[in-house]
Amino acid sequence: MSNPLENLSGQGKPLQAEPPDAKEIAGLKKSGLARLKDAQNTSLAIESRFDLAYNAAHSLCLAALRAKGYRSGNRYIVFQVLPHTLGLGAEVWRVLDKCHNTRNLGEYEGMLDVDERLVADLITATQAVENAFNG
Repeated sequence: MSNPLENLSGQGKPLQAEPPDAKEIAGLKKSGLARLKDAQNTSLAIESRFDLAYNAAHSLCLAALRAKGYRSGNRYIVFQVLPHTLGLGAEVWRVLDKCHNTRNLGEYEGMLDVDERLVADLITATQAVENAFNG
């Protein structure tokens, strides 16, 4: 059986094989968990909570990818490979995909359109990533 992560790595592909670095992985997890906690602070602006939750998700997903021995060439792929890094399904990565697109509209076009439901879904998806990583 072929390894999907291996199939995505190499010259001109989105992943590069690189031995896991325990210190880097621990730092990514620590950053992700701190941001996830802060994202749940309802006294912050909704845009700030979205940004914190999105970056928490990215950090935790990147840590999971690094733990498998790969480095990403772009931000998005860490969400796409969740079935292969943490065994998470479409119900998680589709939320993260939507949030990635929302983030890009905000970052590159100044159109950050977020609401409580999106932030709550993002936090739930990020908690699923955390639970899968720790489980």
